[in-house]
Amino acid sequence: MTQVRKAARNIEEVLDFLRDNQLLLATAESCTAGLMAGHFADVSGSGAVLEVGFVVYSPQAKMGCLGVAEQTIKDHGLTSIEVTREMALGALQRSRADIVLANTGMAESEGELDGLICFACAMRVDGEMRWTGESVRFQGDRNGVREAGALHGLLNLPLYHRRLSSGAE
Repeated sequence: MTQVRKAARNIEEVLDFLRDNQLLLATAESCTAGLMAGHFADVSGSGAVLEVGFVVYSPQAKMGCLGVAEQTIKDHGLTSIEVTREMALGALQRSRADIVLANTGMAESEGELDGLICFACAMRVDGEMRWTGESVRFQGDRNGVREAGALHGLLNLPLYHRRLSSGAE
């Protein structure tokens, strides 16, 4: 079985998870520039659980579309868990979604940020917004890193949901 077929089957499982839990998904993507929403939309039936995909590449888009604070970007940099957290919470506030998956990172650079993608997942639990996140380094060329990041985020959505639902952020 090819990697693409294997991933598609797993994305279908994520779609089933969202459907079974009556969750509506939004994505807020920087590094993957819409790949997460695109991969999800490739699966038949995704329209029932995919609300919106925000692609916010520039700092101005992150601030204007999702409410990321300029000070957060100055203090922590664009590739930071803090910026990703604000992206996820902003998308949750600006959509009808029940759960949001966000990322920002560096698909190619020289130095310590090379291949680093920060992920955040946010949802409302008992009336309050909660989030969880992680930073993961991927190997490969620019598009290989972006693809690996998109699949990582999507395939870990049930895990992020369990963390948030149980309060183990």
